Amino acid sequence: MQKIGIGKSHAKIILIGEHSVVYGQPAIALPLPNVTTKVTIAENHEQEKMIQSRYFNGPLNQLPEQMAGIRKLISQLVNHFNGAADHWTVTITSDIPAERGMGSSAACAVAIVRAIFDYYQSPLDRESLLKWADVEEEVTHRSPSGLDAATVSSSKPVWFHKGEKGTLIDLNLDATMVIGDTGIKGATRDAITAVKNSLSNHYDETNSLIEHLGQLTKDSKEAISNNEVATLGRKLTAAHHDLEKLGVSDEKLNLLVQSALDSGALGAKLTGGGRGGCMFAITKSALGARKIASILKEHGATATWIQPFNKGEIL
Repeated sequence: MQKIGIGKSHAKIILIGEHSVVYGQPAIALPLPNVTTKVTIAENHEQEKMIQSRYFNGPLNQLPEQMAGIRKLISQLVNHFNGAADHWTVTITSDIPAERGMGSSAACAVAIVRAIFDYYQSPLDRESLLKWADVEEEVTHRSPSGLDAATVSSSKPVWFHKGEKGTLIDLNLDATMVIGDTGIKGATRDAITAVKNSLSNHYDETNSLIEHLGQLTKDSKEAISNNEVATLGRKLTAAHHDLEKLGVSDEKLNLLVQSALDSGALGAKLTGGGRGGCMFAITKSALGARKIASILKEHGATATWIQPFNKGEIL
């Protein structure tokens, strides 16, 4: 082993397809390399395995219940590397807000796995990385789709169907994204229940919206591949209106989306579970994104992030 190991990952957002993906439609998730998580593991002389993070500082065996997934992941990695007698400190630093649909827990898991494999100087392929990350995600999210871990460890967008392995898709887009945080924890479970109830009570109308979201997702994939930024913007905005009709948006999200559109965004929508959490907008230029970020804050966004894209890669 070596004296220090380092692992990195980043945030993600659902570009389009949230909620409709539950009912067999496709979704696209986008990595956000500008919003990062870093894990460092370093040998210590305290005769214990220690954790330092924004939520907890102390021995591994005293991690609180809300970090049970991390405890299980690290414990299994310790067994894997026969490291019971080793003494080290895992330090977790993250720019990703929790409970905003940006993949905070998956990013933490991916960075931990990479750091510990680095510490023990062991090779790590992508399939093994995702398998290990699922150890944490199964505790935190019960039955994870794998989409979060696949995206926070990728430099390319992920095309996803429920029950299938996500596939990476090419990015060919000259655009910049700005993400706005409502400051409100997302209420994913409530939003999922609202869609389920709507299907029970108004099947035809609700199913039509779900199918339309699926078509918008397919159209968005083509726009991403063909550098059709304006077309993508229109599809994203249309998706937000569909999600609003499904009852998964809220007043704050709608305000930020409309503020971005009024300020020149080519498209804007909520992202993730809805009823709180984050929204995003896309523009042709970084200058336009900075302007929109400022306006979002004026309208109550508690934080913003800017993610530039470039044809062929995410910067």
